[in-house]
Parts: sequence; structure tokens; C-alpha cells
Amino acid sequence: MPSSPASTTGAPDTRLARNLSNRHLQLIAIGGAIGTGLFMGSGKTISLAGPSILLVYAVIGCMLFFVMRALGELLLSNLDYHTFADFAGDLLGPWAKFFTGWTYWLCWIVTGVADVVAVAGYVEFWFPQLAPWIPALGLIVLLLVLNLPSVRNFGEIEFWFALIKIVAIIALILVGGWMLASRFALPDGTPASVSHLWAHGGFFPNGFMGFVAGFQIAVFAFVGIELVGTAAAETQNPERNLPKAINSIPIRVVLFYLGALFVIMTVMPWNRIDPANSPFVAMFALAGLGIAASVVNFVVLTSAASSANSGIYSTSRIVFGLALTRQAPAAFGRLSRRQVPVNALFFSCVFLLSGVALLYAGKSIIEAFTVVTTISALLFIFVWSIILASYVQYRRKRPELHAQSTFKLPGGLFSVALVFLFFAFVLWAMSQRPDTAIALAVTPLWFVMLAVAYILNRRRTLSPGE
Repeated sequence: MPSSPASTTGAPDTRLARNLSNRHLQLIAIGGAIGTGLFMGSGKTISLAGPSILLVYAVIGCMLFFVMRALGELLLSNLDYHTFADFAGDLLGPWAKFFTGWTYWLCWIVTGVADVVAVAGYVEFWFPQLAPWIPALGLIVLLLVLNLPSVRNFGEIEFWFALIKIVAIIALILVGGWMLASRFALPDGTPASVSHLWAHGGFFPNGFMGFVAGFQIAVFAFVGIELVGTAAAETQNPERNLPKAINSIPIRVVLFYLGALFVIMTVMPWNRIDPANSPFVAMFALAGLGIAASVVNFVVLTSAASSANSGIYSTSRIVFGLALTRQAPAAFGRLSRRQVPVNALFFSCVFLLSGVALLYAGKSIIEAFTVVTTISALLFIFVWSIILASYVQYRRKRPELHAQSTFKLPGGLFSVALVFLFFAFVLWAMSQRPDTAIALAVTPLWFVMLAVAYILNRRRTLSPGE
């Protein structure tokens, strides 16, 4: 039931509307698990790791499933938690909410800016004469207008965006399955065969370091998987719908990542896949779909728009939550009559506008994005780590809630230790290449800035009576 946006004392109404249905949450979860990198970046990851990229995605998917189960248990232990930043602040201390909230905000702003620039590039495929700032600015305005009325609008947008990605991947798997079953021959006469997975240098053709290199890029493909946790505060019947969304993650990883990459590498030997182009285009073109490039361009365009939409939604909710604990300006904690944090929404959109300026930064922006996306992946690893650290504290401080939980993390603390070891491995992997090593070196500067901001904020907000 809607409530007034503020009381007569000026205190904000902090109740977000639970207007997301089960179908919204399920598709938001799927959309968060399927990144644009699967369509455009899988060629590069295959060239680095060969067929072992299947194992790379399987390992990452397994580790992040444990993160999501910990997230689910924590959110369901207290339905007053709006986001994971809330339980981080409650269990680890105010510093954790500040660091997690603002770091997650930066994660999505960086990703959103990249998506805005990408959308301009995808539109240029059809309209090369169109000024690039027009589709970039148009996307931001469109998403803002669609998100302002209610959270249900966000859910509806994500539902259809995710559905487009699902249809594209299922179409690829069906077409590739038919080509494999019929032993479809490439132009040079090479037939489709499962033996392609080991017949061209083995399952690990580039050795252990080639396998390691696959993790550096593949991790970024999973960013956004935790978005379902941000949406939980606005979901109908979270006790039923959130577990369903999280428990389906392994199925999604197997079907959408492993299934798609399996058929691609069995139809075409991995060493014949062009790392600079989308293997989705190559597969559809081989099958005789002459408009393959246009179809995949449309899918990737909607995927980037979906990511930008998720960024606008999640950052506005994070900033809203921070404002409620005086870790962001109070104005961002106010809700509209439809219970949408409009001020926080406008704030995030303003930063996405910087993507329009980047369109005119020259060709060097491509290299800059390699560093920027790696920084984003590192920041997401920090957020995922905070979720796990919060779980450890939850087990220590609230053992009775853990005992009562009907959605426990499988493996408990052992699983947490395993994921932390995996994150350490990923950080080591990123230190092995010059471009990702640079990002690894500069990322700590963000946390230094946050520490200074946190100290200043504490001095400003604390009074003798607090």
C-alpha cells in the first residue's frame, strides 16, 4: 500500500514497494548472469584458453553460486535489509556499509558508462551517419523515463531484455546442435565433431597459463549476478521467490554459458574462431543466416541497454540505502509517491552522462576500457568478498538465525574459505598480464579515497549524543 513520501518532520519513508513479481525476479537473475561478454567477448576467451574455457566458466559459476547462497541466507534472515550493503553495515560495522555501498555504486557507474558508449557503437552499425551522442543520450533519457514511474517498470524492461538474450542463446544451441548431429561440414570440409574439444592441441592447448588467462576476462562476464539481491527488497514474497532465483543459477550457467560455448567449439575448432569477432555471428552465418551480423548486433545492443538499465536501478537503490544511515546526502533518501528513490535515480544518471563525453575521447578509449573493466571486476570481487565476510560474522553473531534458516549456504564456512581462495587465485591471475596488472595497481587508490571520505563523513555526522 503506498505511503506518503515523507512525514511532517521531514523523515523519509524508507519502505520500498514490493512490486516485482516472480517472473520479474527470475528474468532479472538470468539477465544478471548473462553478460554482453558472452556474445562479444567469448571469441577472445576461447583464443586464450581453448576448450578449457568450459572449465573456466564452470569454476567461476560454482564459486559465485556459493556467494549467492550466502547472500540469500543473509537477506532472508532479516527482511528489513534492502541490499547487501545493509547487512554488511549491520554485521561488520558502519564502515562496511559505506565501503560496500559506494564501491558497488562505482562498479555499476563504470559498467554503465561502458554500456552507454557500446550502445552508440552498436547503433552506428545501422546508422553510420548518425552522431554518436544521439543514441547515447537517448538511451540515458529513455531508461530514466521508464524507471521513474515505478519499480515494476524496471522489472518489465529487464524481463524483455533478458528474454531477447535467452532466445538468442537457445537459438544458437539449437542451430549448433543440429549442425553437430548432422556433422555439418565447414567450407574446407572439416565436419562438426565433439573431438574438436581435444583434437587440436588437447583440452588445455595453451597450457596452464592459457587456462589462467581465461579467468581474467571471464570473471567480468559474471558481474551483475548479485543484482537479484538488490531487487529482493522490492520483490513480492521474497521467502519463496529469492531462493528459486538463486537455486536456478547453476542451470543457467550450464545452459547459457557451457551449452553455447560447447556447440560453438564442436562445430568450429577453437583455433579457427576469430578472437576479434563474435562467434555467434560466425555460427549463424555458417548456418546460412545472411542477416547474422544484424541479429547479433541487435541482441548485443539490447544486452548493453539491459546492463545500463541494471546500473541505473541498482546504483539508485544503493545510494538510497546509504542516505538512510547518513552516509549519503539526505535528499537521496526520499521516495516519490510511487516509492521510487527519484533523487538517487537522477544522481546516477548524471554520472552516466560522462559516457557521452567519452565518445569523443579518441581511439585510445579502447585501451582505457580494458583497464576500466578490469578495475570494475576487481571492485565486484571486493563486494562479493564483503558478502562472504558478512556471512562469517552472521554465523558468529546470530547463530540462532542461522539455525532457523531454511535456505542455508551449502558447505557453510568451508564454502566461504574455498571462495576466498578462488578470489586470491583470480587476483594472482590478473597480476600476470600487463594490462590487468595496471588495474590491480591503481584500484587501491579508490579505497584510500573512500577511507578519507568515510573519516570526514563520520566527523560531520557524529554528535556528542550519538
